[in-house]
Amino acid sequence: MSPAPSFSPAVEARLEELAVEHALDGRALDALRVLLEVYATDEHAATTVRAPEEAVDRHVADGLSGLAVPALSRAASVVDIGTGAGVPSLVLAAARPDCEVVALDTVGKKVAWVTACAERMGLRNLRGVHARAEAWKEGLGAFEVVTARAVAQLGVLIEYAAPLLVPGGRLVAWKGSIAGDEETVARSVAKQLRMSPPEQISVKPWPEARERQLIVHVKSGPTPKGFPRQPGAALRKPLK
Repeated sequence: MSPAPSFSPAVEARLEELAVEHALDGRALDALRVLLEVYATDEHAATTVRAPEEAVDRHVADGLSGLAVPALSRAASVVDIGTGAGVPSLVLAAARPDCEVVALDTVGKKVAWVTACAERMGLRNLRGVHARAEAWKEGLGAFEVVTARAVAQLGVLIEYAAPLLVPGGRLVAWKGSIAGDEETVARSVAKQLRMSPPEQISVKPWPEARERQLIVHVKSGPTPKGFPRQPGAALRKPLK
């Protein structure tokens, strides 16, 4: 691991608060410090939130909020779809060193960035995969939890996630407010894919956060025949 940097007293105090809240040890905290430094200094990070004073909440605290889902706090295998700037994949891998985390993205440069960042953080439990969720045969039925933050509407996420989950596995989606008929469509798609109706868990990752929630769907049976569909079909012809 790169030497853990130090930050302003306010950022350090916030990290200590998060460590207490989520029972993080010193190694996890040091890894998250490195992550904050990378966000602040690496122009290739796929985020506009760079200042540690902001990133400690909008990236670290937000990623850790997923641990409010008991299944995620104890899962042995997680795949983060559309990992982007590595949230929640890098944050969860730091917090849960006993969990194998896959950072999945369709953009190779993002996958390369996340894996390089994981190496700097000293994480040995994260690997990057450059693939579409629908085309990644290695991942079929392999994961206890699928995570996704700011990726797509719930109906599309359910279609991406269901084939990757073991029966009883969970999709955990980071969401703000759900617009329009998104929830209605999600309930219909969940039924078609043998996933449970959505459970909404309100979270407040940082004091000023508004309309933050985790949406959880549980896989209740085998993936139906015909899924996953061809790559891109979930977006081109979304289920209803």
